[in-house]
Amino acid sequence: MKKYMYTAAVAAASLFHAQEKCKDIRINQIQVLGTHNSYAEPVDPKVLDLAAPIIKNLMAKYSSGMSSEQKAKFQEYHPNGMDFTEALNYNHPGFTEQLNANLRGLELDVYYDPDGNRFNHPASYRVLKEKGVKDLAPHNTKDLDQPGFKLLHMADIDFRSHYPTLKDALKELRKWSDQHPQHTTLFIMVEAKDSGFPIFPNSTQVLPFTQKAYDDLDQEILQYLGKDKIITPKEVQGKFPTLREAVVHNNWPKAEDSRGKFIFMLLPGSAGTQSTKNSPYLIDGSLEKRLMFMESEPEDSFAAFILKDNAIVRQQDIQALVKQGFMVRTRADIETYEAKINDLTRSKAAFSSGAQVVSTDFFRPGNIYGTSYFVKPPQHKDYILNPINADCH
Repeated sequence: MKKYMYTAAVAAASLFHAQEKCKDIRINQIQVLGTHNSYAEPVDPKVLDLAAPIIKNLMAKYSSGMSSEQKAKFQEYHPNGMDFTEALNYNHPGFTEQLNANLRGLELDVYYDPDGNRFNHPASYRVLKEKGVKDLAPHNTKDLDQPGFKLLHMADIDFRSHYPTLKDALKELRKWSDQHPQHTTLFIMVEAKDSGFPIFPNSTQVLPFTQKAYDDLDQEILQYLGKDKIITPKEVQGKFPTLREAVVHNNWPKAEDSRGKFIFMLLPGSAGTQSTKNSPYLIDGSLEKRLMFMESEPEDSFAAFILKDNAIVRQQDIQALVKQGFMVRTRADIETYEAKINDLTRSKAAFSSGAQVVSTDFFRPGNIYGTSYFVKPPQHKDYILNPINADCH
């Protein structure tokens, strides 16, 4: 009897200890599933047919001019080749449906449009209409004539969006968050799109992201979400001399204290393929006066968020970065290839890497290829414990 009581007491103490440790986990010690190009509606197939051969020729010329280092990086980001007509074979619902499915990572591609009217009339639709094509997929142009950031994947080509403006996307996120105040932190990837594909006559001129553009971007996020909803670099840095120092000393906020909040992770143009050390998003080399954590290299003084999309190639690198305290985003599938061949290898590598944000294009059953491939969101909580750095079992 005493032995049983002793065993039960030990078990109870162990359970209490585990629960207490779980209360203390920080936001870098969890994993969430999210979507890639989360706002996007499908491209009209007629646009793909029009653009694909042009882009294929452009990519061949681009590839021939690459250095061996650039080619290696391109191969890492596009491991299965880049068939443009298949890379966009996914279909996301609106944010509310994604968030209700326990997704906690979203990706937004933003374009600078300080005067408005820049993205109202896509060149591909204009070309097709001139050819007599009439049954084009509807293009939601709500508020595209107004100043403010616009949300789309590729100007003139992949421009159909559930939320044409960043403003509308942020308002929907704020509304959902207010209705679910205990949600786990939402991880929002923001890619600042600074270049287009001017392959048609009178293509849209995409503006660069200057310091003024980034000032406006921070301000727009603040305006529609509110500062109280955002985990900032300054908050994480605290009293440490640099953000990197804070991160490697695990100064991320606790997950419990971060419920109902957002954390923004910025890709400052070039799809994460160029160094960000000289980005105009930095102010005096720091993110202390900014809202978003910017893509970085682990040695950067502002390092906190690191992009490693290829979890198969970078498995050990990601694990090492996560152990050091960095926040990493990776992908469970790239350009729909895994769904096509029904292969979960990359998904398993993504989760076992410990990357805190895993992005997929397929979070529910059913895809255009007719395979059973999808990446299942967490079922009972809106996150899972990180397998690499969450000592909470």
